[in-house]
Amino acid sequence: MASDLPKVIIPREEYDKMLFHAVSEKPAEACGLLGGYAENDGQIIISKVYLLDNDDKSAEHFTIVPEQHLAAVKDMRSLGLSPVGNWHSHPNTPSRPSDEDIRLAYDKNAVYMILSLAETEPVLNAFRIANKNAVKLTLIITED
Repeated sequence: MASDLPKVIIPREEYDKMLFHAVSEKPAEACGLLGGYAENDGQIIISKVYLLDNDDKSAEHFTIVPEQHLAAVKDMRSLGLSPVGNWHSHPNTPSRPSDEDIRLAYDKNAVYMILSLAETEPVLNAFRIANKNAVKLTLIITED
């Protein structure tokens, strides 16, 4: 049921960091991890966005540099955060999971954020992907 899906909350400052990284990496996809926590009501709070390098330097897919992935998770743990998902940009396509994104999604509890730069205004969406199906989550960008 859609009502069982969590809301995802991200501070404007963290969104802005993500957007800057995505624009600066264009025409390649930018990527990174999401550090945060789940509240008792199921909401997922993104506390820190990690800006990592796309080892593929491709506009159509990404691979996070393994050493950066490990360093980000170590930093999350030091801050009392958990890895709650990942994000990447779509420089030329809409903010929805590609067939490859769906095929490579391995954690049904992860938040998968996709930031599209295909139109004049950027579009950020959050998804859960399980059993080859992507479901859009409610995303709230706070001004705090």
